[in-house]
Amino acid sequence: MSNTNQEIQVSQFLSKCLLSVAAAVCMVSPAMADEKVNKAMSALKQELAAEGKPRLEGDQLYFGSGKINGDFKIVDKITAKHGGTATLFVKEGNNYIRRSTNVMKAGQRAVGTPLDPSGPAKAAIDSGKPFYGPVDILGKIFQTGYEPIVNDSGATIGIYYVGYSLE
Repeated sequence: MSNTNQEIQVSQFLSKCLLSVAAAVCMVSPAMADEKVNKAMSALKQELAAEGKPRLEGDQLYFGSGKINGDFKIVDKITAKHGGTATLFVKEGNNYIRRSTNVMKAGQRAVGTPLDPSGPAKAAIDSGKPFYGPVDILGKIFQTGYEPIVNDSGATIGIYYVGYSLE
């Protein structure tokens, strides 16, 4: 392996370590999170609550009678009003998959991409808790908020997400 490859690998490793430490230090309750993240999260949840209760039918997420998968109106409305990015993830097995998003990957909406399975947000959501803090999303650092979407039975069926690029 060349020095350049080793330097890149070391740099990537150190970046991930630093991000992990920052996430652990910054993992706070919504009350202590960045104010714009709080406002955008509140708006996202209010918009969806107005549609009705959340439920899953197969891998399709609904709020009331409105199917969320592939519908970008609400996430785009939140971003138009509050800036940043917004996503609705659907729980599929042990993963959470982006089904409505304005997070971009290679110039396209990152629909179908998973939440980082080893990241701090997934660990918090899997414990039934929100996560607020910095996260690497598809190679870019964002100040984020993640909260579980819970059905009438109390099961987590998805995730609300809002975030702002720190780059």
